[in-house]
Amino acid sequence: MTVEERVREIAERVASSYGLEVVEVELRGGGKARMLRIVIDRDPAKARPEAAATEGEAAAPTGVTHGDCERMSREVGTILDVEDAIPGASYTLEVSSPGLDRKLSGARDFERFTGSLVKLMTRDPVNGQRHFEGRLQSFAGGRLTLSVEPPRSKKKQKLAPAYGQIEIELANVERANLVPEI
Repeated sequence: MTVEERVREIAERVASSYGLEVVEVELRGGGKARMLRIVIDRDPAKARPEAAATEGEAAAPTGVTHGDCERMSREVGTILDVEDAIPGASYTLEVSSPGLDRKLSGARDFERFTGSLVKLMTRDPVNGQRHFEGRLQSFAGGRLTLSVEPPRSKKKQKLAPAYGQIEIELANVERANLVPEI
């Protein structure tokens, strides 16, 4: 088992007790400059129902809070140190949320964020291009369907001729992120 797999196992154990999920674990650098990054999110299967806000009350948070990151950092850090899960020199532990432009990395993410605006890049061209931005209409059978709007300017239409409903194999997706809609 690699160090990252061991850290993920420990982090998932802690995260599940708080209704969170581990999105990513990454150990970077070497020597004294090692950084262990753990990205967490609210587990949709265990999400707290958003409280119906009554007059003067705020709704319960649906995303990751600063307190969630703090608890995860404290508890995971303690377990990592006690179990000596990170051998060698010291390291810096960072626990954060995936952010509004979170990375989409697997089938579960594409199922979860159906209906969202996404930006993605393919390994091989689809309809003559590799870069797409559109609404994720569906994900099934390892294929995602994007609804891509035509660019507004004629110049950009020449650069991006593919629009409408576009199907892309998940295996062909090199990189994908949510696009914040604020």
